[in-house]
Amino acid sequence: MTEALTELGDRIALKRSDCVLSWSISHGELSIEVAPAHLLSLVEYLKLDVDCKFTTLVDITAVDYPERIKRFDVVYHFLSMYQNHRLRLHVARREHEMLPSIVSLHPCANWFEREVFDMFGLLFSGHPDLRRLLTDYGFRGHPLRKDFPTTGYTEVRYDEAQKRVVYEPVSLVQEYRQFDFMSPWEGADYILPGDEKQEDAP
Repeated sequence: MTEALTELGDRIALKRSDCVLSWSISHGELSIEVAPAHLLSLVEYLKLDVDCKFTTLVDITAVDYPERIKRFDVVYHFLSMYQNHRLRLHVARREHEMLPSIVSLHPCANWFEREVFDMFGLLFSGHPDLRRLLTDYGFRGHPLRKDFPTTGYTEVRYDEAQKRVVYEPVSLVQEYRQFDFMSPWEGADYILPGDEKQEDAP
């Protein structure tokens, strides 16, 4: 498998030297760092080339590296069922730089790109309907960024008097901010269902 992936990496880097910045093999997958300006062209090549046939887009996600100038890596996972290979593309981006949408080549990228936009705040040019997917329309911030507070900015509750959902600033009482880092099962003075068998064991 590693030999086949090495050959594939060499072939792609040779044929598309304008797109490939570097490549490596890790965890049984070929990983390619892509020049952002040529992302769409490379994805099309990987889909149509007879030696590649990466016709299945498995996922799109991002990774946040706040200490880097190019803070985000957008990561694309592809599968070639014809060649039985997996491929990972990495594209490094600054916070406000746009990436081209690949919806025209892989329609299932629609919701993947919307999720990356919602969770990380990254924009995709040419996307047909780029709006939040997992959070509410009025949600503030992007939850998977490393600088997003774990408690969030607002809390939501149903107000019986107003007969509607209301948004309020987060206000946690102090005991909820204390963590002992113990497992929920450590120090418990109760027995969970099924644990009573342990008491009877020799």
